[in-house]
This record gives sequence, C-alpha cells and structure tokens, in this order.
Amino acid sequence: MNKITKILTVVVTCLAIGYFSGMVTRSAILDWYPTLIKPSFNPPNWIFAPVWSMLYIMMGVSAGLVWNRIEFEKESVKKALGVFAIQLALNALWSYLFFGLHNPLLAGLEIILLWLMIYECYLQFAKINKFSGYLMLPYLAWVSFAAVLNASIWWLNR
Repeated sequence: MNKITKILTVVVTCLAIGYFSGMVTRSAILDWYPTLIKPSFNPPNWIFAPVWSMLYIMMGVSAGLVWNRIEFEKESVKKALGVFAIQLALNALWSYLFFGLHNPLLAGLEIILLWLMIYECYLQFAKINKFSGYLMLPYLAWVSFAAVLNASIWWLNR
C-alpha cells in the first residue's frame, strides 16, 4: 500500500468509529443530555460533530504517516499503532459509558485512561514522525477539555 492509501484507510476507520460512537450519542443528546445541569463553559451541541470530525481526520492522518514508516521501524511502528488502537477503542467506549449508560462518573474515570493512552500515543508517534505527534496534540487538548467538562457535569448532577 502506498502512503495515501494507508492514510485514507486510517482516516476512514477513525471516522467510522466516530460515526458509530455518535449513534449512541444521538438519542441521549435529545432526551437525557438536555436534562443535565451543565457548567457555564459547556459548548453548544452543534460544535461537537465538526470538532470530532476534524480530530478523527487528524488522528487518521497521524496514524497513516506512522504506518507508512513500518518498513523502516517495524517494531516501534507496531507498538505505536497498538497504542493508537487502544486509545481509539477507549474513545468509543467513553461515548457508550457517558451517553449510552448515562454514567458520567464511570465515563469520567475512563476518560483518564483515554487521556493517558492519547498522551502515550503522542509520545510514540513523535518518535517515529514529529508531524504525526503534533497532529495528536489538538486531540489531547480537546480530551483534556472534555475531561473537565465530564467532571463538571458529574459534580453538578451527583
């Protein structure tokens, strides 16, 4: 596979996971989420889809660039992509815990693990391709904000 195919493969995978995670979110956004007390810094609902779409694209490009280095750094690429897969699974799990199970406490605990895996992914990617590491930083920043928002929602609704 060439570089563009690898990048597109991972971008489509990330967007698909985001889409399926969004399916869990959709009904809760309409019926459960509006009933929650939210902090003053809670963004409007319409902002989440474009932000997540851009983040999934950036994550996919980042992982595709790392994957493209596999013939030169096989073991480190395999390790980095394994961490990427774990953080992507944790990303999807968070939506299920928060919106599917309506459990901000459990989602808040899980988002800590997600944040740590994103950070580890950033470290692994940056060793292989600095630009790939940089592409993960907006995602890390957004999940940092999401963790504060998650904790605030839990606190206000406990």
